[in-house]
Amino acid sequence: QVQLVESGGGLVQPGGSLRLSCAASGSISSINAMGWYRQAPGKERELVAAITRGGISNYGDSVKGRFTISRDTAKNTVYLQIDSLKPEDTAVYYCNAASTKWPTTFNYWGQGTQVTVSS
Repeated sequence: QVQLVESGGGLVQPGGSLRLSCAASGSISSINAMGWYRQAPGKERELVAAITRGGISNYGDSVKGRFTISRDTAKNTVYLQIDSLKPEDTAVYYCNAASTKWPTTFNYWGQGTQVTVSS
């Protein structure tokens, strides 16, 4: 069992910055990768960023250059630094943790944190 708790969302003006946090608890050793997804109203859920246990990260095309994923292993926490926020970044951001036991990947999800970019 893995529990994920997100924090850091809120209302931000265009051009502003946020840092989202995702704290994991439970069976931490089973996690192979963690990441962030987002879903805006009327749109499909999309990958924002992910980082593997080995520290390899990747980003969705829509956020490259503005978003940075990082981790603090001592705190079992993954962060998403968001800079130069745009109105189109408005969405619910979900933390994800994946545990792959071939051929199945088990996904755990946080409750989500709302990011709203508006003037």
